[in-house]
Amino acid sequence: MRNERHDEPLSDDEVELFIQYLHRYAIHDLDQWEQLRVGYEKFPVYVTLSVKPDPETDPSVYRRP
Repeated sequence: MRNERHDEPLSDDEVELFIQYLHRYAIHDLDQWEQLRVGYEKFPVYVTLSVKPDPETDPSVYRRP
């Protein structure tokens, strides 16, 4: 499943779907962690999904949509 509309921001409906899919992924598919590199090759974004907060970060800073 690829969507080549990388030059457009997500609509409100797409953001809602993204959050729903992320929530479902976290519940059903995430084991301990997942590390991803996304975005443009020249300006990548590094994403870490984990079942535990970063040890150097106060858990209260994590936003729950």
